[in-house]
Amino acid sequence: MQFAHPHLLWLLTALVPLTAWYVYRTRRGGAALRISTVAGVVRAPKTMRYYLRHIPFALRAAAVAALVVALARPQSAEINRRTTTEGIDIVLAIDVSGSMLARDFRPDRISAAKEVAGTFIADRYGDRIGLVVFAGEAYTQSPLTTDQGSLQTLLGRIRSGLIEDGTAIGNGLATAINRLRESDAVSKVIILLTDGENNAGQIAPLTAAEIARAQGIRVYTIGVGTRGQAPYPFVDPFGQISYRMADVQIDETTLRRIARATGGEYFRATDEETLKSIYDQIDRLEKSRVEVFETTSYREEFLGWVIAALALLVVEFLLTHLVLKKLP
Repeated sequence: MQFAHPHLLWLLTALVPLTAWYVYRTRRGGAALRISTVAGVVRAPKTMRYYLRHIPFALRAAAVAALVVALARPQSAEINRRTTTEGIDIVLAIDVSGSMLARDFRPDRISAAKEVAGTFIADRYGDRIGLVVFAGEAYTQSPLTTDQGSLQTLLGRIRSGLIEDGTAIGNGLATAINRLRESDAVSKVIILLTDGENNAGQIAPLTAAEIARAQGIRVYTIGVGTRGQAPYPFVDPFGQISYRMADVQIDETTLRRIARATGGEYFRATDEETLKSIYDQIDRLEKSRVEVFETTSYREEFLGWVIAALALLVVEFLLTHLVLKKLP
């Protein structure tokens, strides 16, 4: 609810001095009759009239408040929105192998990838998005959906160590393709993020790329990792996780060939800011066409407040002149 003339609501403050005057006048009392003693009536039982004596003023004050609200013209707004969307179906294929725990990103690669992907998802209003994770094998974390709440929850549950370790880029890409196989969207896109070389799985990455091209799917590939060396996790003889420097090895040649074969692009992310800028660039390249037509209609609601004020005044009148009638 909103008000056409909200400044008139300041009139409600007039009830404060009116109430103060009523309290002052009630405590002071009206006409008095001098008698020798009131001892005989002090312990007299209080009737219903005693408890109802302030009700007329409360009803009158409530009626004034309702009339002020009516003068401010309360209105209920109804917004009609029509949206036209040229949908894009997107699958995020994220590497969750053990090397994604490397600390060249803060706090590690997989956490940085999840954070940036979450922002990307939040900005894709109207698109269906799915999640695929892969390491030594691949599986679907979320099918295509427009439910961003569920998608963000499932994204948050992604972590390394849930499946056999390794880097099956071909299997991850093939699983993402399978999620888009029956899609009838105008545009179908896969964003594949990995930090290593294909060393597991049954499907070769370039074979999966050919399937994607045949299905009309563009693949954007992202290689994650600093250049040179990075602190990788390893388990020491005592079962504790430690970190040691090791060479960063990303098969950029294969990732470029996958992107080129499908009409996409390859990007290299060496830190968090670079990764964010890559997702921003992909977001611009694959922008949905969303047209929103919005109309607002208002309905006057003052009549109910006027009726309420009149009802309060009628009750106050009846209570004053029938139940609490005073002798002249």
